Amino acid sequence: MARRTWQAGISAMVTALGVVAITLTNAPEAAAASPLRDLAAAKGVYFGTAATVGELNDSAYKALGAREADMMTPGNEMKWDTTEPNRGQFNFGPGDAVVAAATAANQRVRGHTLVWHSQTPNWVQNLPATELRQAMVDHITTEVNHYEGKLYAWDVVNEAFSEDGTRRQSFWQQKLGDGYIAEAFRAARAADPAVKLYYNDYNTDGVGAKSDAVYNMVKSFLQQGVPIDGVGLQAHLIVGQVPGSMRQNIQRFVDLGVEVAITELDIRMPTPATAAKLATQASDYKAAADACLAVAGCVGITTWGLSDKYSWIPSVFPGEGAALPFDDALQAKPAYDALNRAYGGTGSTPTSTTTPTTPTTPTGGAKSCTASYAIVSQWQGGFQGEVKVTAGGSAVTAWTVTWTFPNGQSVSSVWNASVVTSGSGVTAKNLNYNGRLDPGAGTAFGFLGSWNSANGIPSVACTAS
Repeated sequence: MARRTWQAGISAMVTALGVVAITLTNAPEAAAASPLRDLAAAKGVYFGTAATVGELNDSAYKALGAREADMMTPGNEMKWDTTEPNRGQFNFGPGDAVVAAATAANQRVRGHTLVWHSQTPNWVQNLPATELRQAMVDHITTEVNHYEGKLYAWDVVNEAFSEDGTRRQSFWQQKLGDGYIAEAFRAARAADPAVKLYYNDYNTDGVGAKSDAVYNMVKSFLQQGVPIDGVGLQAHLIVGQVPGSMRQNIQRFVDLGVEVAITELDIRMPTPATAAKLATQASDYKAAADACLAVAGCVGITTWGLSDKYSWIPSVFPGEGAALPFDDALQAKPAYDALNRAYGGTGSTPTSTTTPTTPTTPTGGAKSCTASYAIVSQWQGGFQGEVKVTAGGSAVTAWTVTWTFPNGQSVSSVWNASVVTSGSGVTAKNLNYNGRLDPGAGTAFGFLGSWNSANGIPSVACTAS
């Protein structure tokens, strides 16, 4: 899937929906609930989440992850564009920072990901076949050696199949052919004899052409002696569309002799969210958890983040979001209660379920907006930034965000906005699908940039019409 740390807030969702939510850090009801990590451990499985270094700089969010999850997946910090942006020049600082934070929180770590068609530098993609094969082996060997003994598992190869079950025609496939996946697994095993090795993909959650292809590959690998220990089902799902064959699909992989994990669970909906959509989402989260818990050999569930504040969904699927168990304000949603109860807990509200009240709507005033700038991840010479835009007390139909980089940084590519630069000055405007914002609603855009001596945070201004 696409870069997964692009986020868009749906701020003030509690007010807009009129939902009574529970704040984990403040509400006594939430404090009485057992964390998911403890409930999962009691059942012999894990509950995990994903985060980037930038997200872990949010102390409240970091504390939430430490409370709820006992497995951590780095969002970007172990991918090729971060770890080896130039051939032979490795940067493990960001990944090490995530591992250190996980260790401090008594969490294990899933490595993500060694070989993928996305977030791989151009220098890799442009290599001729013979050099590409060696570069792949060298990269895997160096990175897996670096983290040897520190990780639970590696997603060795990510998203190598198309929806119809054929091999994705990535540069890996076109230049190296079918054998590159097995080569990658063998290189990873040679570099670390003990870490678990996974194949990871999306839209493989139920029985179908794509999951059939993965099943056949895993079966063939086991027959040939190719080292593979697990299959990751990403489970980027849509409200009301959890596959009915999810448990059956998990079971057939386990029956082959590998373990299965749900590795990137989120369940998106058309926004704005409503009480009805949130109730359906809660049922869907329970269904996914039940499918895993029903099969011995499904070892754990990882959600791709915990809070809508840091979800990638709105930036990639405009008009959709609210996909995670906690809202923008880190308040528990019905989905959290459903997960908690699926693991045998009482949810965040021990005496009653979350109930809707009368919705309220912000009123009046001139059209206005606010914007916030954040560095999502950073590596030597480059970084990923994000700007969140939030409407004021009146609906807006268009917005413009401006800033001036303080250290001569530059923007190289952008998504979900139109950007014009002049020296260090940047002007970003909405696209046709994300200009209209209801009162208090938000969107976001992201970009890749470069920096030299420093990467200071600029002041941003937002104007609306």
